[in-house]
Amino acid sequence: MEKDEIEEIKRYFSVVAEGLKHKIHLIAESILNVDEKMERFRQEAREEFKEVKSMIKFSFAELDHRITVLESEVMSLKSRLDRLETQRK
Repeated sequence: MEKDEIEEIKRYFSVVAEGLKHKIHLIAESILNVDEKMERFRQEAREEFKEVKSMIKFSFAELDHRITVLESEVMSLKSRLDRLETQRK
């Protein structure tokens, strides 16, 4: 191989190496962007799950209250029914 051919090969690989460096840099930036998007998504999901948990707790408390009231009313009705049946006898 002649010196000119060797220099041309070096220039060619230098150009190829620069192109690869550029592509690697673009890929690294893309990965950082994806990481940032994932972190935003995680934060949004955490906040939404907190809201859902809060809503579930509130709904459960409301349902528990309603059931307690209904149970009390049923007990009251049973008591009244028992008294009425006792009076009938």
